[in-house]
Amino acid sequence: MDVYKGEYITRNWERMRSIRKPVIAAVAGYALGGGCELALMCDIIIAADTAKFGQPEIKLGIIPGAGGTQRLPRAVGKAKAMDLVLTGRMMDAAEAERSGLVSRVVSADKLLEEALAAAAQIAEFSLPSVMMAKEAVNRAYESPLAEGMLFERRVFHALFATEDQKEGMAAFVEKRKPKFKHR
Repeated sequence: MDVYKGEYITRNWERMRSIRKPVIAAVAGYALGGGCELALMCDIIIAADTAKFGQPEIKLGIIPGAGGTQRLPRAVGKAKAMDLVLTGRMMDAAEAERSGLVSRVVSADKLLEEALAAAAQIAEFSLPSVMMAKEAVNRAYESPLAEGMLFERRVFHALFATEDQKEGMAAFVEKRKPKFKHR
């Protein structure tokens, strides 16, 4: 039980939020409590049609303790988060997609294939652009709009100094696939 009292979860799980490359969750079954909170730390959640999500901690006389009360409302809105946290009910993959918790729902037999395909597609792009895009979207949840817009513009302009931007533009003009060097 010491794991719940200490900083194990916050210290170790929060490291995931500092990963600059995109993190994709592929959820096939139950993502309840800590499982849901772990999925919420990811940048993209792809769910099997069999997946279930929820924060049932209220049924144990506690509340979510690894970000569920903070990240869930940002993903699904206050009303849906209150419903899930206060009743402890689960939602299926279709409801999770409608609510904005998951990016997409696929058949269970295609889940890994879809998650790997998404990762492969992202990996084809310029790494500096991908990392900055991730940071810019995350800033939208952490900053006032004006501050986020300023950050976005600065990053947008900074990326024009990269080799990848020049390659991307040249490839577009030449109607070919870019060969990014991640610089």
